[in-house]
Amino acid sequence: MTAEPPPAAGGRREQILETAATLFAKRGFHGVSVAEIGAACGISGPGLYKHFASKDAVLAEMFVTISEELLTVGRARVADADSPRTALEALVAWHVDFALGHRALIVVQDRDWESLPPPAREQVRSLQREYVDLWATQLCLLHPGLDRERARAGAHAAFGLINSTPHSGLLPDPDMADLLTTMALAALTASHPSG
Repeated sequence: MTAEPPPAAGGRREQILETAATLFAKRGFHGVSVAEIGAACGISGPGLYKHFASKDAVLAEMFVTISEELLTVGRARVADADSPRTALEALVAWHVDFALGHRALIVVQDRDWESLPPPAREQVRSLQREYVDLWATQLCLLHPGLDRERARAGAHAAFGLINSTPHSGLLPDPDMADLLTTMALAALTASHPSG
């Protein structure tokens, strides 16, 4: 039998990020060593440094990458929508799909946010603000007179519901997706007091 070829450079980086997310979710950022990440990926600890300068760099890229992906796909979904309602439906569907597929990342972000190096933390905060504003804009369009801060708060509340997947996934994923989508849309499209 011939050995499997090693993953391409981009593939190896993705493998390291996915493996690290799983390990960090189980044991926390500080409970996992570079050597353990490397071993789980089939490379030596020093070999991991060919792809990332440090464990902090792994965490930073993990958070920045998911924040960029959420925003990029979210913008595309809004651009393709023909109304604020369909834009919100598309955003909810995207976020539910993401949350169900990336439970480990949600756990890591909730628990290990403070371990993120400050420059990366600021970059992630900026990306997340833009993502919240994307949702808030659609809420304001759907509910004329809705205060912008209430719209942002509503978006955050929806994220809290959807991002409960690491703890609330008591149903098979398709059923969980239906439940989360129904609940999030009911909350977002309900009549909102303008405050």
